[in-house]
Amino acid sequence: MKIFFQILLTMSFLFQGTGFAQEDSLVSFDDIEFSQGAQEMEALIDVSDDIIFSDGADIAEPKESESAAAVSIPVEQAEKQSLWAIFIAGLIGGFAAFLMPCIFPMVPLTVSFFTKKSGSRGRAVSQALLYGVFIIVIYVALGMLITMAFGADALNALSTNGIFNFLFFLLLVVFAASFLGAFEITLPSSFVNKIDANSDKGGLVGLFFMSASLAVVSFSCTGPIIGTLLVEAATKGERLGPAVGMFGFSLALAVPFVLFAMFPSMMKSLPKSGGWLNSVKVVLGFLELALALKFLSNVDLAYNWQLLDREVFLSLWIVIFGLMGLYLIGKIKFSHDSPLNYLSVPRTILTIIVFSFVVYMVPGMWGAPLKSIAAFLPPIGTQDFDISTVHSAGGTHSTDASGRMHYAHFHSRATIKGFDPYYDYEEALAAAKAQNKPLMIDFTGWTCVNCRKMEADVWSDQKIRNLINQEFILVELYVDEHDLKLPESEQYVSPQSGKKINTVGKKNTDFQITKFGSNSQPLYALVDNDGELLVPSSGANYKIDEYAAFLQSGIEAYKDRK
Repeated sequence: MKIFFQILLTMSFLFQGTGFAQEDSLVSFDDIEFSQGAQEMEALIDVSDDIIFSDGADIAEPKESESAAAVSIPVEQAEKQSLWAIFIAGLIGGFAAFLMPCIFPMVPLTVSFFTKKSGSRGRAVSQALLYGVFIIVIYVALGMLITMAFGADALNALSTNGIFNFLFFLLLVVFAASFLGAFEITLPSSFVNKIDANSDKGGLVGLFFMSASLAVVSFSCTGPIIGTLLVEAATKGERLGPAVGMFGFSLALAVPFVLFAMFPSMMKSLPKSGGWLNSVKVVLGFLELALALKFLSNVDLAYNWQLLDREVFLSLWIVIFGLMGLYLIGKIKFSHDSPLNYLSVPRTILTIIVFSFVVYMVPGMWGAPLKSIAAFLPPIGTQDFDISTVHSAGGTHSTDASGRMHYAHFHSRATIKGFDPYYDYEEALAAAKAQNKPLMIDFTGWTCVNCRKMEADVWSDQKIRNLINQEFILVELYVDEHDLKLPESEQYVSPQSGKKINTVGKKNTDFQITKFGSNSQPLYALVDNDGELLVPSSGANYKIDEYAAFLQSGIEAYKDRK
């Protein structure tokens, strides 16, 4: 069981984004200048009640006379996928927590308490079930409190703000340092003792406080996992995200206690406590450190610092996972590690996985796409040296590219290979009229993980690339672009939110909300030369054939209107 959970946990982080996917929803902040020093942050934008916040699969309905034959992801289906992904992440976190040195050694003691004190197997099982239920109730209540305290929309908005992304980065670095053995994150001893004292009471109250004691005593191990899970779940925009994440976490934590109470003989198959428990913590510490860089990358991209470009990001990940591999084979030791006399088969397998991942990332230093982790990497445009462009004959830039608005600002950093989009809606619409083509609007963002995944997994397909390049005029509208200011003459107050629109990102956000009643990314809208929807808009769809059918339906609808 130890082997299985270690491998499962590592693989889930290394290749996250290849399975269940959540769409990103980006919300602009007013007048935040993170790169200009400390300034007060104004309140989040207020939008009217008819604005829909969802998971990147919003459907803006065309007029009754317009075609509705588009292939798009239903909102309900996307929400279920997102919540399922959060739940599974919670399960993985719970299984990892179970293998922590603060919890795993408590299993025999807890099960022994139930079997001896109850007097009968049936009563022991019922008490263990209640113990497990109380564990779930405590953690789910924590998730609900997070949502109630901040609100789902506000938490989601924080995920795209530079200040909070930087704070999340620092938080995860602290968690990583804790797991690596620098210090322990603990709750006040008076609080722990008070909870523990109440666990001696009989009946339901005693069982509840026993569950609470597990939560508070193990906080030094579970705190970083819970914190990371809550940050990830809360920033996905799902109202029930934190609660669902905590349900998955607590379920994975509670089930082993209940199972071993029901079948005590199973404990004989458990591995003995030892140095491997601390190894689990250290491996998680490396993973926390790698994940922290993603939040720092969000800040770097949104505010155009250009410090954490793609090759720098990859260099750091290669070093982090390389050190993890060296740790697994015993070449690196931390303060709480036991001597490693030999490599077990499971540890060897995990080492092979880690080093293979390191080797997989190395070609990315020269521009390899690295599709399995592309959603987490900075855009390929930030790569200083890309061997594929060195040997290309002039690229795909059109002759009027240099005269396009915002082209120089975005194109070199943002656009994936093989595309030559516009970055201003009015300019792109004029080009669509001149070339007699439909316009494809891509609402995207620097911090949008699933935008990068769509570009790497779907847009890179030759069929999709040809459809977009040959049949559409493409415009990419970045909703979290804070660095590019609008001229004074173009700044305005939004009639929708009442906020001042003074950056390109705020203008694009306001346009998406006003025109399409949505604020989720990615959002793909196919419009005619008058800017009217041809078919219902679509969010992320990783099935290439379905996405191609969506594009084809827009082409056919455009031809029908001619």
